[in-house]
Amino acid sequence: MQGSANTALQNARRLIGPLRGGRIAHDFRRTAVRNLERQGVSRSVAMKITGHRTEGVYRRYAIVSDADLQEATRKLAGTISGTQTEGEALHTAREPVKLGG
Repeated sequence: MQGSANTALQNARRLIGPLRGGRIAHDFRRTAVRNLERQGVSRSVAMKITGHRTEGVYRRYAIVSDADLQEATRKLAGTISGTQTEGEALHTAREPVKLGG
């Protein structure tokens, strides 16, 4: 699996091309971590994709915004009070992410 993740990362780098507009590689890495977290990809898989070797460093990139906290609170309130509808439950369910194919 690591080979396919590396291939995918190399392909993404080719598509991005030269960095422009003052962006640096860490900006893209932070965006990748954030997107993986929001999609429910497990931390161990996300760390392999982004190349982080320790959770401590990975967590520096996994920035949580106020909007993320508000969304989590809304979801928790719906499940605790029993007010979450079936449609909301289906919408918030996570499906496994398939890599490489």
